Amino acid sequence: MDIIRHKYVFLGFSAALVLASIAALSVWGLRLGIDFTGGSLLDVAFEKERPSVEALHETLSSLELGTVTIQPAGERNMLLRFRHVEEAVHQNILSRLSELAPVQEKRFDTIGPTIGKELKTRSAIALIIAAAAIILYIAWAFRAVSKPVASWKYGIAAIIALVHDVVIPTGIFSFLGHFYDVEVDALFITALLTILGFSVHDTIVVFDRIREHLRMAKGREAFVDILNRSVYETVTRSINTSLTVLVVLVAIALAGGATTQFFAVALILGIVFGTYSSIFIATPLLTFFIRRNQ
Repeated sequence: MDIIRHKYVFLGFSAALVLASIAALSVWGLRLGIDFTGGSLLDVAFEKERPSVEALHETLSSLELGTVTIQPAGERNMLLRFRHVEEAVHQNILSRLSELAPVQEKRFDTIGPTIGKELKTRSAIALIIAAAAIILYIAWAFRAVSKPVASWKYGIAAIIALVHDVVIPTGIFSFLGHFYDVEVDALFITALLTILGFSVHDTIVVFDRIREHLRMAKGREAFVDILNRSVYETVTRSINTSLTVLVVLVAIALAGGATTQFFAVALILGIVFGTYSSIFIATPLLTFFIRRNQ
């Protein structure tokens, strides 16, 4: 199949997914975890029958915990979210819960609102710095290749592909948050940064093959033919690499704990769309830069 000839099909498909993701983020936003909003998360496991959500609300109502969200998890676990509390209140909560049934604490995290806001700002800065560094690196790495596409435009094509790889998983998590109460936390930002690195790695592999063919062709072969040949020569490697990583991530998503489950899901989405974009997005985008240079 001539990927460059059918580029509008692939670009149109990706554009539809990106627009749908942006629409989901605009309407629903992301369901932010306590890492960003501040507050407390308590995961407890009841040794016998799990009390009802109503019974838990009634037991904790006198502790002035603000808005308390209680969510069943697994067969006997409960996830409780409430305002930021001190250790004395934390122990009081466990004492109240043990009055209903024998209980074991599995996890307790509490973050103040100031730290949550600071983490949100730092996460955004980290993503921006990573994107800028990628553009500069690709422009430097391809500095010897100036025709028929300027070196820095390889970086622009890579960044457009990266935006695609980050926006679509984020949009999917917006959907999951709205309909299934899935929250995003600091691990989600870690997943996005990992996606950036993995995706740009695949893209650079293709771009590097393009650079090699341009040096050998010395103008004797059409640039579009070089793009197609470079993609065909690297597509098997890219897919095999991604499949190897996906096997591990699927295992983590299915058998891992609640903390890492959606971290693995985010990585799975990013790697799938990252592999797609390195083949069907980044390379075809270079043809638009040819037209502007000619």
